[in-house]
Amino acid sequence: MANEQQAAGQPMFSGFLAEVVSVNTLAKTGISGEIYSISCKILEGNDRGRIIRRNVLGPIKIGDVVRLPDTSREAKEIRVK
Repeated sequence: MANEQQAAGQPMFSGFLAEVVSVNTLAKTGISGEIYSISCKILEGNDRGRIIRRNVLGPIKIGDVVRLPDTSREAKEIRVK
């Protein structure tokens, strides 16, 4: 199936590209603090230009481009205690 998609000129992965606008380094979550809360700007699709908050795993910096499976979900704000 993957070969058929590549041959037809369709992308192998589905989702929406988004550019990281800000990284909230004060608010980490996960068992060992490996999940960051970021704000990202949607680059394609119906929600182009919209800025949403998502949680990402691993190291990330401003300007990185991430692929989101959907743009309808938004992460809650992480409250630091």
